Amino acid sequence: MAPDTQIAKLLAHIAACHTAVLPGERLPLYAGAHHIGYLRRPFAEMLAALGPDVTLRANQAELAEAALPRLNALAEAAGLRLRAEDFDVRESAEGPSLAVLDRGALPSFGVIGVGVHLNGIVRRAGGTHVWVGKRAADKKLDPGKLDHLVAGGVPAGYTPFEALLKEAGEEAGLPEEMAARAKLVAHFNYNMERPEGLRRDVIYAYDLELPESFVPHPVDGEVEHFELWPLARVLEVLSTTDDFKFNVTLVLIDLLLREGFFSGTAAQTLRAALKS
Repeated sequence: MAPDTQIAKLLAHIAACHTAVLPGERLPLYAGAHHIGYLRRPFAEMLAALGPDVTLRANQAELAEAALPRLNALAEAAGLRLRAEDFDVRESAEGPSLAVLDRGALPSFGVIGVGVHLNGIVRRAGGTHVWVGKRAADKKLDPGKLDHLVAGGVPAGYTPFEALLKEAGEEAGLPEEMAARAKLVAHFNYNMERPEGLRRDVIYAYDLELPESFVPHPVDGEVEHFELWPLARVLEVLSTTDDFKFNVTLVLIDLLLREGFFSGTAAQTLRAALKS
């Protein structure tokens, strides 16, 4: 049976991804009948002062539907730091794209961000291992944190699987024909308060079984290096530190559950927390 302190730490990782209360102090943002995000009132007032595109009501902010193609211009006029990477704006992760918005503006507008994470799994005689990356020290978000073999956002116009294939080559030198064998195993939704703003994220998690002969290497500078860890070490670090990037913990806890590291009440408790 897993120690209570271990389970408590894992539950704390999960709870840390669910810190936002919505709408809370934010105003729901609508474009016509479409609920696309949440705005803090001071930011909503700033947007409304820029022109007629945003109108404030008693309990919500309204973006003129004709202004949807101008979202990035609106974000730039509001002084947000853009990253030259557009994401689709949707009511739900699987709904139709209504517009695009720069990734750097998603937290300020409270727009859903979709991402993909890949468990790079190696089966050895001594047990199951997984590739762990260390994020570059110059990353704007979560520098130096431990990460997956492949993880990234889903750019505008991409499906999650297409984004996974793109990120696999760019981040870890993973050949497309190898990455294409990845299997979707789970997805996670969370609303989280972060220094950059509100993260309304949907993460699609994939497993990929890799041969021992494959060794990933950093390609685009997102990761400093990769290490192959036994899952027991992953559990030890997860249950005693905050070294892993916040959303990586969700995917790894799910992997540990599926690999049989927990049973009984502990497993039920963790599964319920991941689905909350």
